Amino acid sequence: MKKCLLLSLSALFLTAGLFAQDKKEDKWDVNNPPGDFNEAELTLTEGTWMNLDVSPDGKTIAFDLLGDIYTMPITGGQATPLRQGLAWEVQPRFSPDGSKILFTSDAGGGDNIWVMDADGGNARQVTKESFRLLNNAEWMPDGQYFVARKHFTSERSLGAGEMWLYHISGGEGMQLTERKNDQQDVNEPTISPDGRYVYFSEDMYPGGYFQYNKDPNSQIYIIRRYDRQKGEVKNLIAGPGGACRPQVSPDGKKLAFVRRIRTASVLFLHDLETGQNFPLFDKLSKDQQEAWAIFGAYTGFDWTPDGQHIVIWGQGKIWKVEVATGKATEIPFQATAKHRFQETVRFENKAYEEQFDVNVIRHAVTSPDEKTLIFSAVGYLWKKPLPDGKPMRLTDSKDFEFEPSFSADGKEIVYVSWNDEEMGAIWRLNLATTGKSAKLLPKRASTGRPFSRRTASRLLIRKRAATDIRVTPTARNLAFISCRRKVETLNW
Repeated sequence: MKKCLLLSLSALFLTAGLFAQDKKEDKWDVNNPPGDFNEAELTLTEGTWMNLDVSPDGKTIAFDLLGDIYTMPITGGQATPLRQGLAWEVQPRFSPDGSKILFTSDAGGGDNIWVMDADGGNARQVTKESFRLLNNAEWMPDGQYFVARKHFTSERSLGAGEMWLYHISGGEGMQLTERKNDQQDVNEPTISPDGRYVYFSEDMYPGGYFQYNKDPNSQIYIIRRYDRQKGEVKNLIAGPGGACRPQVSPDGKKLAFVRRIRTASVLFLHDLETGQNFPLFDKLSKDQQEAWAIFGAYTGFDWTPDGQHIVIWGQGKIWKVEVATGKATEIPFQATAKHRFQETVRFENKAYEEQFDVNVIRHAVTSPDEKTLIFSAVGYLWKKPLPDGKPMRLTDSKDFEFEPSFSADGKEIVYVSWNDEEMGAIWRLNLATTGKSAKLLPKRASTGRPFSRRTASRLLIRKRAATDIRVTPTARNLAFISCRRKVETLNW
């Protein structure tokens, strides 16, 4: 008996183990999804929305392009791919000793912070967020911790961010800043050389929620500073044109940032001792201050270690900008990579069918005795006995029919119709006798919805041209407001 029980349990555990193994094998691979695809090799000398960083020794640039990460000499030339594939991998940042690179990757199924050796080896996922996703990691000076921006959403999908601190070994992290709402973003952290201050950008547009019609030449984003010793946040750079994508200088005395000047995005310098701002370089691409900038309002850039130059992307190119003069020199690059293009999933959609199921109805109204439902579907009026009768057409008209309304006794309805030649009309239909419609408004018009008062025998309609209708019950007649804003009546 015991032997049989042991054999049964062994078989059960073996089956469960095999099932678990099958589930593990079925795990989605971001870099190798199922389906047909084509592969093409692309060699590029320009790029869109490229984040970059300069190594601590000033000899190497790391940058992203089309979701892949490369390095190349700071003088330019042929780029060496570090990370390639379908996973979207961006925002590389060298560690203070230059041995490792932090980056954002969705290879694990969602945007998280990863780390790899400077040559691309030993890549591993550091953060394990499955919902509150992360990007824009920035090393702390000790090389053991980093700050990243965590994304939060609520009833709107746009969301907002907070600054969080993580150890390079992983873990749940520690919150640094608190979002003021769920719709105005916080992003783009940069750390002072002594590790005390976290500079970041925040959407401070009036209203307390995300808006699509913001004015970038007033103020949208500003740059704020979080003091890790005092736990306080202070506004640092504000004013017309806003301020975004701060990057602190190696000596901690200046901030480079991006500001909108009329229609141009301009690289500025901010003196942290005097508070003065100076424009430096105006050949940037447009920043995203008006948009929902989950990855930042501008791309990541960096200073050279000596603080004499800033290396930044703009208008498809990489530029080396001299801080003293604003003189810019292009750093040419050539990046070659194989890209996989998945075949589009296509389903047959018939353009026309004689018969089909209707899934949407409109303008449903119930008769006063609650025994009949009349509604509009596929352009016509239908009558359905309640509760479970079969719908049937009310008329044989070929015009579009909409917006029915019952009379007080439920024996008649009024409704509107439309065709492109005769335009709109108002109709009266006797449900109890003839079942034929009589036109109440013989003139060509663009009509709104007719309403009858349940306690009287009159209607009101607003005659309109693509405007909202407004209803006011009257007494004895069909009344409407014409396009000339004149009250007119029809007998009812």
